Amino acid sequence: MSHLPVWPIWKESPFIRLIIPLIAGIANQWYWPSPILFMWLLFAFSTVALWLLYAQPLSRQYHTQWLNGVCLHATLFATGGLVLFYGDIQHQKTSITRQNTAGKVILVTIEEPLTEKTQSYKTIASVQAVLFDHFINKASGKILLYFQKDSTSQHLHYGKQLLLYKALQPVKNTGNPGCFDYKRYCAFQGISHQVNLKQGEYVPLKIENENLFRKFLFSTRAKIVLLLKRYIPGEKEAGLAEAMLIGYKEDLDQRLVQSYSNTGVVHIIAISGLHLGLIYWLLTLLCKPLAQRKGGKLVQPILIIAGLWLFSFVAGGSPSVLRSAVMFTCVVIGAHLNRKTSIYNSLAASAFLLLCYDPFWLWDAGFQLSYAAVLSLAIFYKPIYNLLFVSNKLLDLLWKSISVTLAAQILTVPVSIYLFHQFPNLFLIANLLAVPLSSLIIIGEIILCAVGMFPFIASWVGYLLHHTIYWLNTFIEQVGNLPYATMGNLQINEAQLVCLYVFISAMAWWLLNNKRKGAVLSLMALLFFIIFRAVEIWNTGQQKKLIVYNIPRHSAIDVMVGTKYFFKGDSLLQHDDLLQKFHLQPCRLLHRVINTFNPGNILVEKNFFRFGNTSFLLFDTSLDLTTFYPKTPIDIIILSNNPPIQIAQLTGAFQCRQFVFDASNPAWKVAKWQQECAQLGLAAFSVADKGAFVFNLY
Repeated sequence: MSHLPVWPIWKESPFIRLIIPLIAGIANQWYWPSPILFMWLLFAFSTVALWLLYAQPLSRQYHTQWLNGVCLHATLFATGGLVLFYGDIQHQKTSITRQNTAGKVILVTIEEPLTEKTQSYKTIASVQAVLFDHFINKASGKILLYFQKDSTSQHLHYGKQLLLYKALQPVKNTGNPGCFDYKRYCAFQGISHQVNLKQGEYVPLKIENENLFRKFLFSTRAKIVLLLKRYIPGEKEAGLAEAMLIGYKEDLDQRLVQSYSNTGVVHIIAISGLHLGLIYWLLTLLCKPLAQRKGGKLVQPILIIAGLWLFSFVAGGSPSVLRSAVMFTCVVIGAHLNRKTSIYNSLAASAFLLLCYDPFWLWDAGFQLSYAAVLSLAIFYKPIYNLLFVSNKLLDLLWKSISVTLAAQILTVPVSIYLFHQFPNLFLIANLLAVPLSSLIIIGEIILCAVGMFPFIASWVGYLLHHTIYWLNTFIEQVGNLPYATMGNLQINEAQLVCLYVFISAMAWWLLNNKRKGAVLSLMALLFFIIFRAVEIWNTGQQKKLIVYNIPRHSAIDVMVGTKYFFKGDSLLQHDDLLQKFHLQPCRLLHRVINTFNPGNILVEKNFFRFGNTSFLLFDTSLDLTTFYPKTPIDIIILSNNPPIQIAQLTGAFQCRQFVFDASNPAWKVAKWQQECAQLGLAAFSVADKGAFVFNLY
C-alpha cells in the first residue's frame, strides 16, 4: 500500500516550512498592504530574537522551540512582504509612474527584439531618463512600444536607445467583467505605460545600451527560429516547432493553440519539465565519457548544469522552465554528492528561490500549473501505477504513460478549471500520442540545429519533422473536433477552488493512509462546495443587467436576465469567434448566462428597448427625432458607430438620465460629446476610458 508523505513533512523537507510564511507574506502585502516601516520592524525584531534564541544553551533552546518557530515564521513573513514591496515598480523613487511626462522627452532602451503584429511592431523598452528644459531626471520602469510599420522601425533592434517625443499612456484594462486583467499582468512585469509611435515621434540614437549575454541569447534565438523556418515547410508546422523548442510563440496559429488547449495537451507547447527532462537526458548522455577521465567527475556536473541553464535562458526563462532548471540542478548536485534529495524539498526550494527572485510569479498560471503537476505526480503516480500489475513490458509501458497522465491531472484540474473554465474530456487519448511524439519532435529539432550547417542532411531532417508535426497537429485537431471533446462554460470561485483542494487532499489521506478522518473532512469540503455553488446559482437567477462592452472599434451590448442574455451588436463582431471568445465569453461565464432568449419580456422597437422600469435607446445611425414627443423620458442613451448628432439635439427630444459612449466611436468625437455633457450638467460615461458600462436593471 502506497502512502502519502508522513506529516509533519518538513522534517525531511524543511523548505516546505520556509515557503509557507514566505507566500503568506507576499499575498498579505499584495491584498492587505502593511506600512513598509512595520515590515522592516517585524523583520528586524524577529531576526534579532531568532539570533538571541540560537545563542542560548542547548537545554534552553529545547524548551523554547515553539518560540524559535514563531520568530522564524515572522522573519520569513516579513521577507515576503519586503520582497513584494521593493519588487513593485510603483514603490521605486525613480519610477516612471511617479513622474509627469507630459510635454517631456523620454530616453528609453529597447529590451527585446521587435515582434511583428498585424498593423505594427511591438517591443518592451526600459526607461532611463526624462528630459525637460536642459534638466535630466533619472527614471526607471518598463513601457510597451508600438511602432508604425515603415522603413525606420524595421532597423530597430535590442539595445537601441530612443528619444520619445510623444506622451505615454497608462496601460488600461478593457474593464469588461470577467476578462483577463491585462493591467495587472503588465504591472507584475514592471510595465506601467504604453505608446504608439509614428515616424517623427521618436529619434534613434547612435549610442546603444546592450548586455552581451542577453544579446547572445537573442541572437541565438533568432538563428534557431530562422533555421527552423528554413528547413521545416509549412507555417503551422514551423510555428509549432519554434514554440516547442525555444518557447517562441509569435508564429503560432491561434486556432491550433485552441485545439491543443481543448484536448489538454497545451503543456507540450509551453517549455516545461518535459523539455528540460529531455535536455537533461541528452546532456547526461553526452557528458557520460567525462566521468572516466581525470577531473571529469567535477567537470561533468558543471557542464550539465551550464547546459540546462543556457537552454532555460534561450527558451525565455519562464517560471515553469526556471522551476525545472532549479529542480534538475538539485538532482545533478545530489547525484554528484551521492545524496538522494526529497522531491518535496526540491519543489519547495525551487519555489522559494523563484519567489524571492520574482514574487509576482505567485500569480502566474504557468507557475501554478507547473508546481501542481509535479506535486501531483510525486504523490499520486505510484499509487495509481500500483493499482494494476502488467507483466508484458510493452503494455506496462503503456500503463505507465496512462498513470503519469492521470496522476498529473489530479491537482491541476481545479486550478485549470478556475483559470480557463473548461475540462478536456479526451485528455487521456490525446496525451498518449502527443507526449511521446512531442518528445521525438524536440529531439529531432535538436538534431536539426546540430546538422544545420549541412543543408542536405538538414533538409531531410526538416522534411521528417514537417510530416511528424503535421501528423501530430492533424491528430489533435481531429480529437478536438470529436463530440463532447471539451466540457466548457465551467465557472468556480476562489472559495469553491479551496473546497476542491481540501476534498482531493482529504480523499487522498483517507484512501492512501486509511485515515477515516479524511473521509469526514472530504464530505465536509464537498458540502461546503455545494453550498457555495447553490448560493451562486441563486444569485444568477436574480440578476438583471445591462452591459455595454469595451471592444475597440466595435459595438456590443448584452441584456442579462437570470441565466439568459439578449445580444445587440455589429455584424462584424458576431462573425468573429476570436473577438467573442476574448471579450464576450468571459463576462457571460462570470454571470453564468448560457442561452440567448427571445425578448418576450423586453420591449424592442427599432433601437428603443424597455425592460421593467428601465428604458434605453441605442443611437447608432441618423434618426428622425421629430417622431419622438418632446422631452420623452428615457433612462440611458447609448451612442454608437459615430452618429452625426450633438448632445443638445438629443436633450431636445429626450429627458435622459445617463449618456453612454461605446468604443466604436472615435476618441475626438467622444471628447466633444463629454464636453457638451459637462456644459449641460449631464451624466456621461465613456466606455473606452472607464471600461464596460454595467447597469442593474429594475
